[in-house]
Amino acid sequence: MSIRAIIVDDEELARSRVRNLLKPEADVEVVAECPDGQAAVAAIRKHRPDLLLLDVQMPEVDGFRVLEMVGEQQRPVVIFVTAYDRYALRAFDALALDYLLKPFNRARFQKALQRARIQIAREQRDRVDERLAALLKQMRAPAKYLDRLVIRSAGRVVFLRTADVQWFEACANYVRLHTGKETHMLRGTMNALESQLDPAKFVRIHRSTIVQVNCVKELQSSFDGEHVVVLLDGSRLMMSRGYRHRFDEVFSERV
Repeated sequence: MSIRAIIVDDEELARSRVRNLLKPEADVEVVAECPDGQAAVAAIRKHRPDLLLLDVQMPEVDGFRVLEMVGEQQRPVVIFVTAYDRYALRAFDALALDYLLKPFNRARFQKALQRARIQIAREQRDRVDERLAALLKQMRAPAKYLDRLVIRSAGRVVFLRTADVQWFEACANYVRLHTGKETHMLRGTMNALESQLDPAKFVRIHRSTIVQVNCVKELQSSFDGEHVVVLLDGSRLMMSRGYRHRFDEVFSERV
């Protein structure tokens, strides 16, 4: 695990001290150093660090104000570094992980850093768990397929249920919809349309043809070894060999 850290202190000597303490820590990368609160807020928003080593008392914008300006969503794990113990209670009210009172030794610093490692690992694990949970929820959610088509033609708009379409036929840059009594033209491609149709209800039998499963009456073999799909209304549609497996998959689940 790599920890991205930002050091914030208005004293160069103090920043240098913290930077030197972090040098032996191979898992910590200092991505920014800031001499004041305004610079700290900008750096946090830019770098999204895991750890913030933050001075309390700084001119204009102090450490507490920095956390307020950043907000909870972007707030990293915080270790306050200060020479004033009177801010300790307020620091923990601000959900700081630790409070290093200057001067502190290496052992005390490493203790605080180890606490930060544990907290950061826990938060990263929680974020991964949340992402996985969201992904699983999305995968389990039923897919949303087209149940209604909007046909625009000759100054009118027709709303057609997909359940009323017996088969679709490719026609240049359009798709012709066959409903038995009528045909309609829908602008688009067969590939785009197929991706929006429920595969349990519609099956592609040819690069130019998609049929509604419930409208299929029978499958016939032709003299040349090809197959013909016969619909309930008597329509006879050629099936390409390359699409036969799709047809078999749909109807094997219904047998």
